[in-house]
Amino acid sequence: MFEKIRNWRLRRSIARHPIDESLWLGALQRCTSARRLGASDQATLRMLATAFLERKSLEPTRDLQLEDADRVLIAAHACVPILKLGMDWYDGWRSIIVYPDAFIPRRPQTDAAGVVHQTSTMLAGEAWGRGPVILSLANVLNVDRKPGHNVVIHEMAHKLDMLNGDANGFPPLHRRMDRRVWSQVFSSAWDHLRDEQRNGADLPLDPYALESPAEFFAVASEQFFESPATLRQHLPEVYRQLELFYRQHPL
Repeated sequence: MFEKIRNWRLRRSIARHPIDESLWLGALQRCTSARRLGASDQATLRMLATAFLERKSLEPTRDLQLEDADRVLIAAHACVPILKLGMDWYDGWRSIIVYPDAFIPRRPQTDAAGVVHQTSTMLAGEAWGRGPVILSLANVLNVDRKPGHNVVIHEMAHKLDMLNGDANGFPPLHRRMDRRVWSQVFSSAWDHLRDEQRNGADLPLDPYALESPAEFFAVASEQFFESPATLRQHLPEVYRQLELFYRQHPL
């Protein structure tokens, strides 16, 4: 009964606040992973994107003018990972802060000697626990220029990872998934890519994946949706685990 009520509310909100047809077609043209979907899945994605825009607050900064087309594109990218999971997987947070370009978060960091420094790393995106997602609009709009990369999917993967605590590359798995297999597959892939990196080989994933298990999961998720053939060719067991988790088959 609860599921029926929830679906009824979703359909009602979609009927009241539909995404304009031209805006949706424009988003599909700029969202590779969405273009790959069949008509039925694209229709579901549109419903989710509509609900996403109603439930989440997209907040531009620095006098950025966030156009409707930008909002719809962000929503389309954001809902690709939850196409088969549902909007409930994005519960617990509300805001997406959008910068016009890459940004530098200002936060104190203490080094080994106890000296406090201000971080100065430039970022394209960031996700905070139960807080907001932060995105660079320039990076969102330039997704197609870097095959296998998608800053929105990357940050949404972090959000999914955080559903059961800190981001650690171990999101809440479905009932029939084996935690031991997940751990073994990702650990083995991590070790293999570390060895490849030390040997100077070109990696099939962005080397940023090796920053931490959380980044490995997020980067692998980007590639799963954006360049699935590459991920399946080079890391077939990781690809299979992501198929099970996202309940999608992008190839």
